[in-house]
Amino acid sequence: MLDFLVNHIDGLLGLSTVARIAVTFGCIQVSMMAVTLYLHRDQAHRAIDLHPALRHFFRLWIWLTSGMVTREWVAVHRKHHAFCETPDDPHSPVVHGLKTILLRGAEVYRLETARAATLEKYGRGTPDDWLEHNVYRHGLVGVYTMLGIDVLLFGAGGITMFAFQMLAMPFFAAGVINGLGHAVGYRNFETEDASTNLVPFGVLIGGEELHNNHHAFPTSARFALRRGEFDIGWCYIRLFTALGLCRIARVAPAPHVAAEPRTVDVLTLRAVLQNRMHVLREFSRRVTMPVLRIERRSRRGDVLLRRAARLLTRWPGLLDEASRLRLARILESSQVLATTHEYRRQLMQVWQQANVSNERLVAELRDWCTRAEASGIAALAEFSARLRAWLPQPAVALAVAGR
Repeated sequence: MLDFLVNHIDGLLGLSTVARIAVTFGCIQVSMMAVTLYLHRDQAHRAIDLHPALRHFFRLWIWLTSGMVTREWVAVHRKHHAFCETPDDPHSPVVHGLKTILLRGAEVYRLETARAATLEKYGRGTPDDWLEHNVYRHGLVGVYTMLGIDVLLFGAGGITMFAFQMLAMPFFAAGVINGLGHAVGYRNFETEDASTNLVPFGVLIGGEELHNNHHAFPTSARFALRRGEFDIGWCYIRLFTALGLCRIARVAPAPHVAAEPRTVDVLTLRAVLQNRMHVLREFSRRVTMPVLRIERRSRRGDVLLRRAARLLTRWPGLLDEASRLRLARILESSQVLATTHEYRRQLMQVWQQANVSNERLVAELRDWCTRAEASGIAALAEFSARLRAWLPQPAVALAVAGR
């Protein structure tokens, strides 16, 4: 190899430094595409169904650029969703600390892949063919093959290119998404976990930057859910779909609202269950925040209400002890805030119950709406009337969106 480097310092392609930088960036983007389309949306969540040719290409690319095995990645990710932000979560910054996940995310990932029980329970349905058993399980062979290709094509500069290729996936996928994606950013939906959207433009990491949207609707093929958000992964999906290389299985439901409020029935219940993340977001926007603004105007300068918005809209299980105590003081100081917050809790309880018949849930939702509209709180009454107008996904949309 040393002789080759001496005689072919710029490799067989003889590219300039700028061209090598461009190629490196392009290769990293292919890696991000492989993670978000193949490992994440296709294998882990079945949100899309990739053509076998694309699957084989992405499996090969992931083997060359990381040495990862599909079954291991999928199993760890599924377990993350099953136990998010609990001690059983393989890579929660809430549990392990942000610094650990950000800087040592790949190490934490490898520790979980060593657990046979995790692979057996959460890795089902992933490739189990000859290639997986005889080629791709030899991760170091793939990595060294990639090193050889880089040096052959790009010369001594190929070593630097290889280093960036090897660092990209552990840093961005294991560190940034699993770490920062549960610590900083904004939240469209109050999920039970601490997931966040890092930025509204998911471009550099295949759309994975919209992490809170994904946790709100894990089986959705599209991550951009609000106006102004962009998911480049969805653009890839639409392109491959047009080429006959991908089939979209599911997308997140979108609220469908009738022109007038209806009597609460099983259709209303189905709409609420399908759109519970949207319902919770709407409650915060249309009830909690308007009521809080009125309280702030009537109690100008009250420091107790300064950070009340976050406490009143945050998922209860994510509040620490100090936040819970502060929230209790806020609710004690305002009857109207206490009332609206209690209605929020009761509405959430409708979809949190297990082994309860539809008839009982319909009765509970109907009773909730009746009481809300008689509460004397205008924002709450208006929200309830609007909720009674919600409809389930149309039959055509359900064929794509699913639940």
